Amino acid sequence: MSVVSMSERFIGTMPVQERHRLDTAALERYLGGRIEGFSGPLSAEQFRGGQSNPTYLLRAGNARYVLRAKPGPAAKLLPSAHAVEREFRVITALGRAGIPVPRTYCLCEDESVVGRSFFVMEYVEGRVLWDQSLPGMTSSERGAIYDEMNRVIAALHELDYRAAGLADYGKPGNYFERQIARWSRQYRASETEKVADMDRLIEWLPENIPPGDETAVVHGDYRMDNLVFHPREPRILAILDWELSTLGHPLADFSYHCMSWHIPPGKFRGIAGLDLEALGIPGEAQYIAAYCARTGRERIEHWDFYLAYNLFRIAAILQGIMKRALEGTAASAEALDAGRRAGPLAELGWKYAEKSMGKT
Repeated sequence: MSVVSMSERFIGTMPVQERHRLDTAALERYLGGRIEGFSGPLSAEQFRGGQSNPTYLLRAGNARYVLRAKPGPAAKLLPSAHAVEREFRVITALGRAGIPVPRTYCLCEDESVVGRSFFVMEYVEGRVLWDQSLPGMTSSERGAIYDEMNRVIAALHELDYRAAGLADYGKPGNYFERQIARWSRQYRASETEKVADMDRLIEWLPENIPPGDETAVVHGDYRMDNLVFHPREPRILAILDWELSTLGHPLADFSYHCMSWHIPPGKFRGIAGLDLEALGIPGEAQYIAAYCARTGRERIEHWDFYLAYNLFRIAAILQGIMKRALEGTAASAEALDAGRRAGPLAELGWKYAEKSMGKT
């Protein structure tokens, strides 16, 4: 496999769009006193992805850095969205605890510097794998990649978040109740047309939360293309995009990660319907069993609820992207297309809700 740089993860870079422009002179002055070895001249390019927070590739001397910022001043931000301060905090803490994340350099909450809050982190060179069927690999290579993803998410969920300094990173307990309420509000704030299956899920989910509760650091968007792998080894060097992270129920996080087994390749980069055995990719049951072994569980019950919940949540996120695209504030040219997927994913979510009720 060839090496894929982090810039390719965002489908390349482009000149910074006018609405996301940075004052590079002011930024160079600011970073010069805060990053050891930093030297100008500084230039910035914008990555072509990152639909929520605009992300930039910085070049300074022979070094490269990544800057994550809130959208420009004209953006209408949803409540609690775009919290780059939280991203910086959790990445810094997890790096100290041994979880693979980029090194962080500095956080700037003084909006007078470039007009919005931002943080700067390490540019991690490695492979980012967009196609979850992993074309060009052998069966054993594919199996090793999937096992490494499983190992790392299990390690994250087993982390002692209190010892890592993240005891107040979220509210322990009642995670599903709070998240369903949160995403229902965010969806309503972004609603552009009626989607009957979202209305059904908003009503059904709060009444069918499984019993029992657990708390761990949850990533919120743990999937293959949010990971940077070593150029040659099946080893994760960095987990990216911590914007949705919090303290929450680990099974919400893990079941989200397992959505790949339920979404066809043409819809949101899934692997449903592929000959997984021939590819060397574990089936969902095998993958769940490996996670259970690593986290000391006998089994996971109420799986259909978790799938319905996560499809609802993804649909709410995509609806937010759609709203920003229509308002012209989304950070990606692909935002409108992503937003159109909200309805089909809500439909699939309601099918799992019906399956949970024994109706299918």
